[in-house]
Amino acid sequence: MNLIQLNTMLNQFYLEDIGHGDMTSQNLFDTHMQGTITFHAKEPGIFCGAEIIDLGFKIIHAPIQLIRNKENGDHLGVGDVIATASGSIINLLQAERVILNLLQRMSGIATLTSKAVQMVNETDVKICDTRKTTPGLRMLEKQAVRCGGGYNHRYGLSDAVMIKDNHISFSGSITNAVQRIKSRLGHTVKIEVEIESEDQLLEAIANEVDIIMFDNCSPEMIRNWIHHVPKTIITEASGGIQLEQLLHYAKSGVDFISLGYLTHAAPSLDISASVYM
Repeated sequence: MNLIQLNTMLNQFYLEDIGHGDMTSQNLFDTHMQGTITFHAKEPGIFCGAEIIDLGFKIIHAPIQLIRNKENGDHLGVGDVIATASGSIINLLQAERVILNLLQRMSGIATLTSKAVQMVNETDVKICDTRKTTPGLRMLEKQAVRCGGGYNHRYGLSDAVMIKDNHISFSGSITNAVQRIKSRLGHTVKIEVEIESEDQLLEAIANEVDIIMFDNCSPEMIRNWIHHVPKTIITEASGGIQLEQLLHYAKSGVDFISLGYLTHAAPSLDISASVYM
């Protein structure tokens, strides 16, 4: 987690929410009035968002006293207290919503990821995310995947070469695309290619790519084709794979399964905030 980037993000989120000021709290309470707010789980899951709590309150008002009971990746039971913060009532209420929204979102992703990981724990396959993240929240959502026991795919377009079907169509062939990329990039950059047929698989292997993604291929297709792939090439399955299909794909022989819904469809975990003076 890049805390410098997180600081910038949280400041922007607070600017969006607080605007010119908290019209309700600042007119209800005096600045010297003190209170306490407690975050607790209302359903079981995996916690993610320790950095959000630690930095989020500090940005609003550094003297806020904070006790955090959970670390990233910890299991949450119903009623478990995640953190308690004490300080100015105005400051606590200004920080509450932004922090709570992010905790719910990130813990929801971590919980879904953990479920997916547990479903394939009898195999060696690794579960990873995709770029199907909420714009502006990618760093946080990918952190949540890691908290749930998953792995991160590339963070963005600048991390690695991934030649997809549209790239292949525009280039004319996998060979054309891979050879042009290799002529322009250095040896430290990995090249991944999406394939949808056995012929494309053989073409990708012939061009000595680093990673082959079986895109929208059934587990049966992968099992029938994967014997072509040398051990030097990493394999990945992707494309609309659902939870109930995970074990079938995990047993197909691939090294990774990438799941877009870990980030684009995860329900938020139910976390609540209680206040008292």
